[in-house]
Amino acid sequence: EVLTLKADDMPDSRKVKPAPILIAYEEGQKDSPSQLMAAPPPGTSKVLLHSCCAPCSGAMFEEMLSKGLDVTIFFYNPNIHPREEYDIRKNENKRYALKHGVPFVDCDYDSESFFERTKGMEFEPERGVRCTACFDMRMEVTAFYAHKHGFDCFTTTNATSRWKDVDQVNDSGLRAASQYGGVTYWVYNWQTDSMTKRKYEISAEERFYKQEYCGCMHSLRDSNLWRKKEGIPPVKIGGEEAGLGTRYFEDPEVDAEEENQEVVDQFFADAARQFDNERLRKQFEGRKKSTSDGYGLNNW
Repeated sequence: EVLTLKADDMPDSRKVKPAPILIAYEEGQKDSPSQLMAAPPPGTSKVLLHSCCAPCSGAMFEEMLSKGLDVTIFFYNPNIHPREEYDIRKNENKRYALKHGVPFVDCDYDSESFFERTKGMEFEPERGVRCTACFDMRMEVTAFYAHKHGFDCFTTTNATSRWKDVDQVNDSGLRAASQYGGVTYWVYNWQTDSMTKRKYEISAEERFYKQEYCGCMHSLRDSNLWRKKEGIPPVKIGGEEAGLGTRYFEDPEVDAEEENQEVVDQFFADAARQFDNERLRKQFEGRKKSTSDGYGLNNW
């Protein structure tokens, strides 16, 4: 079953940057949630799973079904750019959900709202305040849908990826859930060795499309800057040939090694330095020093 959520039915607040006094984007939210839940709160049977893509949802989705949970996949990712990449990821995720008889909520491609929400953050480094704003936006809409449609609990596949700061992701989920009584964000350790191994196994079994960057146009820019620095061909969108490695997941061990922790850590270390790109560094510093809009140094 494919359900829909139109942009007109989404909360207008998704487009608005919260006042810095309420959410200190620049400082971040780095404290791990105090308690992981091996299962949703007692009495929960329906879970709304926000999914960023099929590869990240595979093992997580399988784990939920093994617990006897009633799962609905919710695809709201207005950050993904360009539209061709968005459609590839969405359609593959939809195919996987329907294969298992799981409802799939196909949300409007709400990219204009994403650009409005993140205006002024274009040159933030990866895992910085722009990413927090992106997670907040997606979790807010997910929590809204959960509240409107009788889901007691929601969570996100973003928490499975080693490319994401799991505390940053979970804090956004917890903030979003706090806006609605009776809705809980499920915090769970989805990055265990066994879960990660199963994630790559499922991706190879299904021959999922191997995306080459996080999703937004800014991460595409940064990925290509890093690749240029490392002497790697640029990202390719769609088609049968990838810029790096194979186009589809094929071998769990090889696929996992392509994005091992060392590679991930090096990418983010370079991102913190704006990939030694002088133009990017000047843009970033210029934004930080501008205080004319009344937000002080935290003027995102």
